[in-house]
Amino acid sequence: MIDALPFSTALISTATVALAEIGDKTQLLALLLAARFRRPWPIIAGIAVATVLNHAVAAWAGSAVAHWLQPDVLRWVVAASFILVALWTLKPDTLDEDTPIATRSAFMASTVAFFIAEIGDKTQIATVLLAARYVPLWEVVVGTTLGMLLANVPVVLLGSRFANRLPLAAARRAAAAVFLLIGLWVALRGVG
Repeated sequence: MIDALPFSTALISTATVALAEIGDKTQLLALLLAARFRRPWPIIAGIAVATVLNHAVAAWAGSAVAHWLQPDVLRWVVAASFILVALWTLKPDTLDEDTPIATRSAFMASTVAFFIAEIGDKTQIATVLLAARYVPLWEVVVGTTLGMLLANVPVVLLGSRFANRLPLAAARRAAAAVFLLIGLWVALRGVG
């Protein structure tokens, strides 16, 4: 694993997840929650709590995997995974109809729905991969959480007017390029 410059791990994690989140199903979920509850601050708080919890578990898993695998094996697993996430990012997400949002509390609905929607999502996978690649772990979690909030808070605050103006295809291509570059960099430079 790489001990990056002070706070560069958080910055890399923030940028990676913020780009990957644009057009993601959880961003669509943020829009749906904003339209349903029309109370932005409890929704934003729910997104933050769900993301911290989900990404902390994901980062721990990534760190654990990094310690279990031989450096050469880890290098190729991480590189291939970033490249696969790059390809996955190019596919537009849709919001599943079974995402749970039926509750009276905007905070609880947002927390539960975001936590569940993030399971197996590309931003959760990115968190696992970033934690396998960078230390300290807390900066990965803080960075990925900030990235999630950077992408979703404007959607919650501005609602559908903002979502309709986002160049989603260009954002997906930019996110895919970031994941591809990280994957190639890991393949060429190694994990640790």
